Amino acid sequence: MTDWIEDLRAEFGDNRVVTEGAELAARSLDCWPVAIKQNQQGRLPYRPEAIFQPRHAEEVPRLLAWANRHGIPVTPRGAGSGVVGAAIPVQGGIVLDLSNLDRILILDETNLLVRAEAGVMGHRLEAELNARGYTLNHSPQSLDRSTVGGWVATRATGQFSSRWGGIEDMLLALTVALPAGEVIETRLAPRAALGPELRELFVGAEGTLGVVLDATLKISPLPERRILDTLAFASVPAGLEAMRRLSRPGLRPFLVRFYDEDESRYLRAEGATAGEENLFLVGFEGPERVAGAEYEAGMELLLVQGGVRLGPEIAERWMARRFDFSTVENRLAQPGGLAETIEIAHFWDSIEETYRALKRALTPLAEEALGHFSHAYPQGVSLYMILLGWESDAKAAEQRLGQIWETAMRVSQEQGAAISHHHGVGLARQAYLRGELGASYMVLERIKTALDPRGILNPGKLGFERKER
Repeated sequence: MTDWIEDLRAEFGDNRVVTEGAELAARSLDCWPVAIKQNQQGRLPYRPEAIFQPRHAEEVPRLLAWANRHGIPVTPRGAGSGVVGAAIPVQGGIVLDLSNLDRILILDETNLLVRAEAGVMGHRLEAELNARGYTLNHSPQSLDRSTVGGWVATRATGQFSSRWGGIEDMLLALTVALPAGEVIETRLAPRAALGPELRELFVGAEGTLGVVLDATLKISPLPERRILDTLAFASVPAGLEAMRRLSRPGLRPFLVRFYDEDESRYLRAEGATAGEENLFLVGFEGPERVAGAEYEAGMELLLVQGGVRLGPEIAERWMARRFDFSTVENRLAQPGGLAETIEIAHFWDSIEETYRALKRALTPLAEEALGHFSHAYPQGVSLYMILLGWESDAKAAEQRLGQIWETAMRVSQEQGAAISHHHGVGLARQAYLRGELGASYMVLERIKTALDPRGILNPGKLGFERKER
């Protein structure tokens, strides 16, 4: 056994350190489809040497200080539900399993905020808030398999972001353990003009700059009324123009999703006749009269743009199944099963051509290339491409996934799109990050060097490598 593991046990006790093979294997991958295909071939290219499981937040900075002294890599991990390989320990060392940090520390009903530890699962937090009459308004599809710390580390967003924004818009303060073992708490205030907003350093940093111990987030009362509807548009350009116009006048739909014809087939009830429409889901919420007025104004705008009202049933069915990831999961569970989800973002004047280019380039690489638009802003929108297919075995599926990623990233960059909207970088987008950030990557490198000169935190991510032990 590696000598430093014995030192780790001596420092923290046997019950904090796990070295069993099955446990190490489980922490060697996340939900990135490429890693799943590698695992199905009996390959785990990146494997930790130990798992550290703190029972209290105070143990995390102690562990980081110890690892920094010894030069041991540390990869923070929440629920392991990321889909781009951000939690994979590419340089071995220790996986820091934060799942035991699962306390809800404060629920402040006067100031409308909640403080929760990094390991709190999303569905549990939302359920406890709902029981008290509140909501976080953060609703990723992975709500029941993701954590508060994971949301911050990956700059996550949810299905209702068109109204409520991403996790960065909900975040008020962070407690973070730095690589050398210091602990910082960013200033908690409704807003403060005290220089750069330091909490933003850690949002989307994928655990490379510090380990999130807890987060303080905004909450809201549960809405008094929620109104849903579905429309059909004759074409993608017509639906996109309607979406753009809906985003302009200050209306606040919590739900805005537009599907191309191919993906629209999956929204209809089983056995329903497949039409050629492109389906548009919309929803408004809030006080009774406000939600009603916004719904009427929004629907008037969408109907003027050529939408045909279909009623609420399809949108209601989507809401009931919005956390269901089984189509992708079931496909990936088969060795030859191919499934991938790639999200990018672009401005309104470029998103249609980007969609067309991606559709043309990706369609030959899978049996189905589905597309939908969500997370709408006055300036632009996210495009989600879903690829489904079958290959002869897991090796062929892995190779095809490589082709899909290379193609999607190349086309997105040619179109000038942002190559990620909310899944992050991980290993999937690692090779493209410097090109995306350009000269500004220098700032990120200098911050990393200042905070983590030995490069122990999640090395091999965001282009950062570990210094020699």
